[in-house]
Amino acid sequence: MNKGELIDAISERLGDRRSATEAVNAVLETIQSTVANGDKVAITGFGVFEKSQRAARAGRNPATGAAIQVPASSVPKFRPGTGFKALVNAGNRTGETKADRMRADGTKAGETKAGETKADKKKADKKASGKKASGKKASGKKASGKKASGKKARQ
Repeated sequence: MNKGELIDAISERLGDRRSATEAVNAVLETIQSTVANGDKVAITGFGVFEKSQRAARAGRNPATGAAIQVPASSVPKFRPGTGFKALVNAGNRTGETKADRMRADGTKAGETKAGETKADKKKADKKASGKKASGKKASGKKASGKKASGKKARQ
């Protein structure tokens, strides 16, 4: 998504493209000027924008291989918030609430039932099915080792 597409998405929610453009530009300019001044911008649930310092270092010119001195610099840095990370990790299911992401066993994504172990879960599954698992293993038959002939079929 580029800036124009972001403005279009916001204008659908606000109803007016002009106000959406002004809002996006105001937010971006404010973040940029604040970070450039050395302050950080923390948006809860989204992330933190901040200024980071890079020390001077020795580098190499990739074309000639000659050693060069890279001066110290300041760069912008973004650290995503936990809410943003969770959304990206969940596969970006927009429009869903946390309740929509509840698993079938009643726990939320990433949670386990208190005190439950894998052995307890197996016992519960066995009781629910009413049958014991059979002790038989899958048959050990292998596929036949015949290879296709290298000759072309004639018609």
